[in-house]
Amino acid sequence: MPANDGSLRIKPCRPAGGLPSPRPRLNVALMKRRIIFAAALGILTTVRADDAPVPAAPAQPAPADARKTAQEELEAKFKKTLTDATMVGTWYLVTDGKAGEVKEDKYTITGATKLFGENWLIHARVQYGKSDFAAPFPVKVKWAGDTPVITVDEVGIPGGAKYSARVLIHGGTYAGTWSGGGHGGLMSGIIVKAKE
Repeated sequence: MPANDGSLRIKPCRPAGGLPSPRPRLNVALMKRRIIFAAALGILTTVRADDAPVPAAPAQPAPADARKTAQEELEAKFKKTLTDATMVGTWYLVTDGKAGEVKEDKYTITGATKLFGENWLIHARVQYGKSDFAAPFPVKVKWAGDTPVITVDEVGIPGGAKYSARVLIHGGTYAGTWSGGGHGGLMSGIIVKAKE
């Protein structure tokens, strides 16, 4: 039957008893919840456990035994380098930022002994200028990565002043600085092993 506005109206069907058929009422809020739940369930089931990012395992430090072994190997190499070896090179004074005359020096080392921690004893014959003497020198050996640095602070030498020095040993060579007796300078050279 046409409505007054020209649109078509459909009359509800009536059962034989004349009462309108009960129409199911839609609960809109319940339907929304079910749709959201179904969508969420669908999303969750598409993400499998193996798709989830796996957190990276924290970096494990090297075991203490491995670090100790590596350090022991470095110390053994250092000891071997300075046993029955001669450091042959040059030194010069540095005065007011200017290098002085280059002079020869030689240190004959019979051995190096680790005492404890960074403390070592180096048995050496020192020859420079008119001086020539043998003595054990207490030193500290500090490490710059895998490179030993002989560290001397205010150590007295027989018949001389107290000296401080930093001498790096690497690849059969040495280089460093020294000071004492009111002056200081640089030194460098090669390490020559005694013939076996």
